[in-house]
Amino acid sequence: MSRLTIAIPSKGRLKENAENWFAKAGFSLKQTGGARGYTAELKGLAEADVLLLSAREIAQGLIDGAFHIGVTGEDLLNDLSPDLSRDASVIRRLDFGGADVVVAVPSAWLDVNTMRELEAAGALFRQKHGRRMRVATKYMRLTRNFFAQKSVGEYRLIESAGATEAAPSSGQAEVIVDITSTGATLKANGLKVLDDGVMLKSKAALTGSLGAHWDEEALGALEKLLASVEAVESADAKKLLQAAHPIPDSLLTGENLEPVSENAALSTAQAAKENARRIAESGAGPVSILGAEFIFDRNTPSFENFVTNLKQRA
Repeated sequence: MSRLTIAIPSKGRLKENAENWFAKAGFSLKQTGGARGYTAELKGLAEADVLLLSAREIAQGLIDGAFHIGVTGEDLLNDLSPDLSRDASVIRRLDFGGADVVVAVPSAWLDVNTMRELEAAGALFRQKHGRRMRVATKYMRLTRNFFAQKSVGEYRLIESAGATEAAPSSGQAEVIVDITSTGATLKANGLKVLDDGVMLKSKAALTGSLGAHWDEEALGALEKLLASVEAVESADAKKLLQAAHPIPDSLLTGENLEPVSENAALSTAQAAKENARRIAESGAGPVSILGAEFIFDRNTPSFENFVTNLKQRA
């Protein structure tokens, strides 16, 4: 039997957001190795072991099957895996860590605004300097694939070890491929994104490894986790309407109103006030609108989808 192993970013905003996301679902993170430790536990999910790693280490570990699930960026998963559909499955896309992987050139290159124009500029650059223009990036596989799709061949890749956006100004490269959320850092370094140079729109994602060893214990812990996640999302999306008298059946036929009991119904948060008014006018009132922390359902679609992907991979 294997315990569920979860990898969470070890520092920065990504860690804070991941920690808050798990806490909202009822699982608070506690580091077990002190402030600088690399292990932790999720209170409420005793069946799991937690590792604190860099986002890149998490992506690689998921691809290698080193642990079961992790929170990392889709950009890293797509760059590190030659066939992501075989290696890992995105379980939940999260509402943080959003950024784009982009191709950027010096703003002074007024005649270069598209990938096609970049290829032409590369040919001129090689004629003038006797070498191919350099493209600095941490995303080697993504860059090769994207440039090939755009029929750009007049370049050579330079693997970036530091601040990629500084490569053109320091003379290390002429072009960069990097991740950006607002574009402010690129602009500050005298760079612009090509019009068709957005390679990937990335977000942080809870991702499951398709190559890890999954047994009933690990899958059971994952289902417990995802059931709580979906219960929170259901609670955010719905309100409980509690009436003083039985709600007429005729009002329980709309898509925004679901029966719970004779005197209660679930409504979408957006439609709660209107449905409460209709119920009150029917004579079933007064009606209270109540919020719920969790609304559990019989099924857990995200878990079922992951199990399907796992079986297809096998």
